[in-house]
Amino acid sequence: MAKKEIPYKIYLDEHEMPTSWYNVRADMKNKPAPLLNPGTHQPMTAEELGGVFCADLVAQELDNDTAYFPIPKEILDFYKMYRPSPLTRAYCLEKKLGTPAKIYYKFEGNNTSGSHKLNSAIAQAYYAKKQGLKGVTTETGAGQWGTALSMACAYLDLDCKVYMVKVSYEQKPFRREVMRTYGASVTPSPSMTTEVGKKILAEHPGTTGSLGCAISEAVEVAVSTPGYRYVLGSVLNQVLLHQSIIGLETKAALDKYDVKPDIIIGCAGGGSNLGGLISPFMGEKLRGEADYRIIAVEPASCPSFTRGVFAYDFADTGMVCPLAKMYTLGSGFIPAPNHAGGLRYHGMSPVLSQLYDDGLMEAVSVPQTKVFEAAEQFARVEGILPAPESAHAIRVAIDEALKCKETGEEKTIVFGLTGTGYFDMVAYEKFHDGQMDDYIPTDEELQEYFQKLPKVD
Repeated sequence: MAKKEIPYKIYLDEHEMPTSWYNVRADMKNKPAPLLNPGTHQPMTAEELGGVFCADLVAQELDNDTAYFPIPKEILDFYKMYRPSPLTRAYCLEKKLGTPAKIYYKFEGNNTSGSHKLNSAIAQAYYAKKQGLKGVTTETGAGQWGTALSMACAYLDLDCKVYMVKVSYEQKPFRREVMRTYGASVTPSPSMTTEVGKKILAEHPGTTGSLGCAISEAVEVAVSTPGYRYVLGSVLNQVLLHQSIIGLETKAALDKYDVKPDIIIGCAGGGSNLGGLISPFMGEKLRGEADYRIIAVEPASCPSFTRGVFAYDFADTGMVCPLAKMYTLGSGFIPAPNHAGGLRYHGMSPVLSQLYDDGLMEAVSVPQTKVFEAAEQFARVEGILPAPESAHAIRVAIDEALKCKETGEEKTIVFGLTGTGYFDMVAYEKFHDGQMDDYIPTDEELQEYFQKLPKVD
């Protein structure tokens, strides 16, 4: 197929890597609702957020109007270690399925952290270093974000304190050791090292933890330790901004070969990889320049889009963070200790929540065993062992391709392969041994948490 010049060459360097991040909020008619102070219920100011986050990141978080943010040279130089990441056509999977659909995947696992998380980790660590901080604190679920941040902090000589969801800490010891190899301290959450951790353990003895719990602990340590700030691997506007490099590269590659996707699919936990993948395509959709079917895939055990409510809620279990308007299951919701890893979060990015509420994208939830069936099928024909999170997107990509087989439609499907699953072998072992279940919360269980949502006028 003949190559052609892409229409926005100005944003690419000589290696065809984007030189700016794209802020989809600039093209949104309905902007995401502001973060609220949990005490006053008034929009959080830059000064208030500056006590928790780095100053430059606060500016990015609050900017709803600037479409493109130039990527600092130091970050671009770091990106060149592993970017551009490959966009691959899944010829073998297409053949195995016998589908007329064309399937492409953007692979973000070709770096030491094993996932897309490094795209934002290096950016947040850079701004912390620029501000003269000593270190940062964070939470991690399956461990990809903690691994990425520890790598970025080692590169920039910053201290890194990670609170890892207890069930993942126990299920994924090797990822924990990678973090420690890069110099991070790793604490299973909830823990007895923080006041909020002690409170959660008192109320929920024996809990396996959640991202909401770990966020609370990381924030407490950040605000009480001089020279530290908190950083987050998903959900926030700033994170989706940094991750837009995924979608910009994807779109540049597709445009170069005159390929227009019909369906774009991403797994959804807090929204970092999905938001990054779809950003430039959603921008076209918002501007009326093109149309795409965009599908968010979440675990049936933690279905914030498909069964949650669109409301203001705490971003953390300990209720110390600002209130965010998002699709949520309630900050007290602690998901089952399954293998959805980084998708086990009670809420969804305010940006993606607004886009979903506006009907600009779809969402589906899938059970755990079906996800691992798809992961195994993909590994056997495409040669990459996918992370459980990524396998949610693979599941729906396969389902959509099989629909094309039934109808004879030659649709083009693009999905995000967020990372590799080589540190997730306990999950694969349980699947192969028939010890994996498909727990799904009942309506009654969810209603209990909905009733505890904060009352915001």
